[in-house]
Amino acid sequence: MQITAAETEIMRVLWTCHPLSADEVHAALTDSTEWEETTVKTLLGRLLNKGAISADRNGRRYLYSPRLRKDTWLSQECTRLVDRLFGGRIAPLVAHFSSSQPLGEEDIAALRQLLDGMGDDDR
Repeated sequence: MQITAAETEIMRVLWTCHPLSADEVHAALTDSTEWEETTVKTLLGRLLNKGAISADRNGRRYLYSPRLRKDTWLSQECTRLVDRLFGGRIAPLVAHFSSSQPLGEEDIAALRQLLDGMGDDDR
């Protein structure tokens, strides 16, 4: 499931708190976007069509909740990024980051710990 950058903003709100009405989602986004409520409703409709969220009727309005889990989405996005930019290989990704911005001691220690924890049996 492909989620656009704008749709991701809606999802971030719903992952933080749900269920929410369209006006509550809009209110949560007023500090970070200048979107009209109609834009928020359009994005909610797209996410509904994709199956990323659900809508339950509550009186005269709908309350929206995420169906797509944040960790599932994050995993899919990371895989897509690595596939698209680095041919599915992680080592060139790490090499790129380490050459473009210095890795701190904490990052290096965390990477070493990850690598040490990966044995041939874990793959």
